[in-house]
Amino acid sequence: MDLLPHTGKRVYPVGRLDKDTEGLLIVTNDGDLTYRLTHPKHHVDKVYLAYVAGNPADESLDKLRRGIMLQDGMTSPAIVDREDYPDGSCLRITIHEGRKRQVRRMCTAIGHKVQRLKRIQVGPIHLGDLPPGQCRHLSKEEVEQLRDEAIS
Repeated sequence: MDLLPHTGKRVYPVGRLDKDTEGLLIVTNDGDLTYRLTHPKHHVDKVYLAYVAGNPADESLDKLRRGIMLQDGMTSPAIVDREDYPDGSCLRITIHEGRKRQVRRMCTAIGHKVQRLKRIQVGPIHLGDLPPGQCRHLSKEEVEQLRDEAIS
């Protein structure tokens, strides 16, 4: 929050990123929109790039796609795509829940520790090439897209 320009308005983050995660964080003063974007019943997708150690087997990724049991219960099915590299894989994981450290715990559950995690999308809003520590205002069209996403 220290990185945001002072607007004179009290704003709140939509969801959270843990200290070891980078990427998109939406901030607003609209409590109703925050609720709709964060509550799992509204199924607003959050997309992450999880750089993991090793190359997960297709069977392991299928567990994530079906939902996987974590300590706090079963996750909803995730959309998972993989790109392999010599020293690990990048998993593009789409979820609509937002449990504490969920993506990290999901990857650990299939035996692949996350080395780097970045949220690149919330609903229709993409991080794009915005550098770390920088912010920008959403356009009116983007705000309307978020509202539409949160209602459906």
